[in-house]
Amino acid sequence: MSTLTTPTELTAGTWTIDPVHSEVGFTVRHLMTKVRGSFRDFEGNLEIAGDAAVSKVNVQVQLASIDTGNQQRDDHVRSGDFFDIEKFPTMTFVSTGVRPHDDGFVLVGDLTVKGVTKQVELVGEYLGVEDDAYGNTRAGFDASTTINRKDFGVDANVPLGGEKFLIGNEIAVQLSVQAVLQK
Repeated sequence: MSTLTTPTELTAGTWTIDPVHSEVGFTVRHLMTKVRGSFRDFEGNLEIAGDAAVSKVNVQVQLASIDTGNQQRDDHVRSGDFFDIEKFPTMTFVSTGVRPHDDGFVLVGDLTVKGVTKQVELVGEYLGVEDDAYGNTRAGFDASTTINRKDFGVDANVPLGGEKFLIGNEIAVQLSVQAVLQK
């Protein structure tokens, strides 16, 4: 049985996500192709414990910051048809546990979108730790999951006949995080 340990070079303490060097991305099917996008405004922290199993992660994403490379589409996704950012401006993730998985980890937590909270599991990889040119200690992580947007009340769609719809329900979420140890 595999156990989860905090890598020795990963100092226990508070690590703040660096949004300049991190990304919250997603992919969703549109007809037969995929649309990729990201959120540009987010913040969060990691509370790394000596025992990795009790470490915590908290992230808040400003939904208005969605960027798919098309302003008209982004404005539509911000509307009441999808995120309804006037009523629900943020999406949050609060971890509830972490466990080992292959060469990485699974981060379990509560994702809240449009006032609906569901448990999700992010499969992650620890990428290492380095000191930058300014003396800051930085750690890197990648993680991903797939969610069903309808589970969160993001259910607008256009039927195309039969069982086909314009927009896929499954959203692939990709995270690339660089966090800075707070001194």
